[in-house]
Amino acid sequence: MPPIDAPIRTALIGYGFAGKTFHVPLLHATEGLALTHVVSSRPDAVHADLPDVVVVPDVDALLARHDVDVVVIAAPNDQHTPVARAALRAGRHVVVDKPFTLSLAEARELRGLAAETGRVLRVFQNRRFDSDFLGIAELVRSGRLGDVVHLESRIDRFRPTVRDRWREAAVPGGGIWFDLGPHLVDQALLLFGVPERVDADLAALRPGAPVEDWAHCVLQYPGRRVVLQASMLVAGGSPRFAVHGTRGTAVKELPDQQEAQLRAGLLPDAEGWGADPDPILLHDGEGNTERVPAPTGAQQRSYAGVRDAILGRPNGDAATPDQAVAVMAVLEAAVASAREGRAVEPALTSVERAAYPSVSPAPTAAERHHRSAAAR
Repeated sequence: MPPIDAPIRTALIGYGFAGKTFHVPLLHATEGLALTHVVSSRPDAVHADLPDVVVVPDVDALLARHDVDVVVIAAPNDQHTPVARAALRAGRHVVVDKPFTLSLAEARELRGLAAETGRVLRVFQNRRFDSDFLGIAELVRSGRLGDVVHLESRIDRFRPTVRDRWREAAVPGGGIWFDLGPHLVDQALLLFGVPERVDADLAALRPGAPVEDWAHCVLQYPGRRVVLQASMLVAGGSPRFAVHGTRGTAVKELPDQQEAQLRAGLLPDAEGWGADPDPILLHDGEGNTERVPAPTGAQQRSYAGVRDAILGRPNGDAATPDQAVAVMAVLEAAVASAREGRAVEPALTSVERAAYPSVSPAPTAAERHHRSAAAR
């Protein structure tokens, strides 16, 4: 390993859409990390964008080298577990794009292997730092909405034609729930902790879709419901967030702009990066509406958290293995719920549930009654 003040030598495994669009610019924006290697079968394509990196043909060739400290896995979902397993056993720190794994058992296996090898293992959850979520989270935590009893969170697309790519194919890890569900679940758990039960419906609604392209999932908490929604057939008109509490409602109409900015080639150090001109509308229930400016998005914090974890600095930005296990349990419970037609409890121990301590606990019935009486 390099001296503590030397750049952390980072290898990216996979140079498809996610690797090129998200990981490369966010890695470059993180002081202390140096992207030095890329695993790809297309060296010319990589060098056209990144002339200074070393391109290696496969994971085995990468792990045989001694000049790599951390590997970032941006390969197809079904490769996450075997590649992460090999990298941890080779003594590398590991970052895995979402979804962490394809099963709860695999998530626990990788968590245990990271502990056994003493390596840092983190999951890439860049949407923790979207402007829309940061603003909604700030309002929820401030108490301005009172006790939040109902939150709706959507990530939608409008892609009516099924495309020939693994994300939309009937392969392990394919489908919209494993693509967008990890973001929706992680955000919900950051706000409210692990739910008691999960009630989900997954469907393929586009003509010819071989795997689900629509997901509706209700996280059940005492005195609270969180609705997560994702679809490939929404052209517009649905708010990104709607949050209802005992003191008011907050609505965020438009999503964070960082993905669009990255697609357009804007980098995190550019003017206007993460800016969100769409305010959050705060309704007080008496006909008054306040326009609350959305915070600036900062997805580059994802890798600052990875860097600090490797250097032993306190930083809770990057998703930990314990949190990844909890997310996987909720994802898996949703799949079981959709299959069985009933609400399913996430298969977590009490210790595992504590990986996401709720910052906004739901009030008990007694607390509700006391507050109602006090208000009268």
